[in-house]
Amino acid sequence: MEVEVPKLEPIADVVVSTNAIDAPSVLALAIAGLGLHPSSPTPLVDVIVGAQYGSEGKGNICAHLANDYQVLMRVGGPNAGHMVAEPLYKYVQLPSGTQSNKAAKILVGAGATLWLPQVLEEIEDCKLTPERLSIDPQAMIIETLDREMEEQSLEVIGSTKQGVGVATARKILGRGGGGQYGAPTRLARQVKELKDFVRCTKRELEKAYAAGHPIMLEGTQGTDLSIHHGPYPHVTSRDTTASGCLADAGIAPNRVRKVIMVTRTYPIRVGGTSGPMMKEIDAQTIAQRSKLPIEQIQKTEVGTVSGKARRIGEFDWEQLRRAAVLNGATDIALTFVDYLDAANATAKRYEDLTSATHEFVKQVEAVANAPVTLLSVGFGPDLITRNETL
Repeated sequence: MEVEVPKLEPIADVVVSTNAIDAPSVLALAIAGLGLHPSSPTPLVDVIVGAQYGSEGKGNICAHLANDYQVLMRVGGPNAGHMVAEPLYKYVQLPSGTQSNKAAKILVGAGATLWLPQVLEEIEDCKLTPERLSIDPQAMIIETLDREMEEQSLEVIGSTKQGVGVATARKILGRGGGGQYGAPTRLARQVKELKDFVRCTKRELEKAYAAGHPIMLEGTQGTDLSIHHGPYPHVTSRDTTASGCLADAGIAPNRVRKVIMVTRTYPIRVGGTSGPMMKEIDAQTIAQRSKLPIEQIQKTEVGTVSGKARRIGEFDWEQLRRAAVLNGATDIALTFVDYLDAANATAKRYEDLTSATHEFVKQVEAVANAPVTLLSVGFGPDLITRNETL
């Protein structure tokens, strides 16, 4: 039959010589020759990032919005846990909307760092199948020694000591072969327990683009923990801005539709020597101002991963402005508005919030140059949705 192939050349829509190229290159040329690429990429990706030092409440925001998307993607590592109120769960490695939208495809990007016991636990808890979950083969595996090394050396910067930084360093230094920092580099593609879930997430993203499926990319930690843009050395081991999350996921900037920046009314940091804050206060101060029970605040302000009591600061307007510029924020999700006034705790609509809260929202919008379109009251599943007003 092959000898008859040349007879097809005069009637073929596209002719590709296969003498010097492999099958994937033939396919790429055929697709281009048939004009199957869209004229310009359609923006389908919404990025959720934190504006401050993490723990802004991204988990509940992502879970609340999850049903608007057909693909949920996460990057980062187990040094950041995202709590979701309904169903109550702590997501450490998987997207926070995994159980909120059970029809969505779940992706873990190439830039992720994985603690295998945690990943397997979440896969089991969420009853994920290989048809639903894709883990990129390039994702880095954290080893026990990575965690032990961070236990010994990173308390001084308030690290959660989950091994993410050492594993990331090994991924960089292990390119010449052999072991660096005492362990050889191991990627997701080399882990037998994950083999059914490992596939190229960039291909999965391309399928979503072609089908017109909206995608949520969930960042971890906060902008001021970026290794490049935060107050070094009190930073994490990756870039936590929207652009850093896109790079870790393998998503081009022109695919982005929105950048939703999650912002707390009072920023927090991990307890201990975790770095500078503009003006540190305590739970008692918030309780006095808001008339909330101090016990409620103290119960909430405990690190999801570290378990330590959090440090609390006054709202930093320069931090907000800087984060909005770095991330290209298109929307603001303002969390913990009950910390401004206990009267907000029962609010169901924007109009139910106090006038002082409305004024605070206006100031946030002016400084960030982006509308506050979502507000949350405490830790719960209900959010207040607000039309853009800028």
